[in-house]
Amino acid sequence: MKGQMRIHYDEEGDYLTIFVGESKPNYGEDVSDYITLFKDSETGDVVGIGILNFKDRSKDLHQIKLDLPIDIGLFVKK
Repeated sequence: MKGQMRIHYDEEGDYLTIFVGESKPNYGEDVSDYITLFKDSETGDVVGIGILNFKDRSKDLHQIKLDLPIDIGLFVKK
């Protein structure tokens, strides 16, 4: 995978965001009640993911196992 991964966790909102690659204008598309995919505004490529109620879904954050609703390969430029 090319590009830097940026991870941010908002503890007050219990919201995790993960972005890959350089920062670009993007928009969010809700794919479930708690998952948002962020897409490049120009190309529509997936550039990030947001997970609501992240901490509530895992009792031990050191043992996180989370099935993402996307293939991480979508982040790779061909």
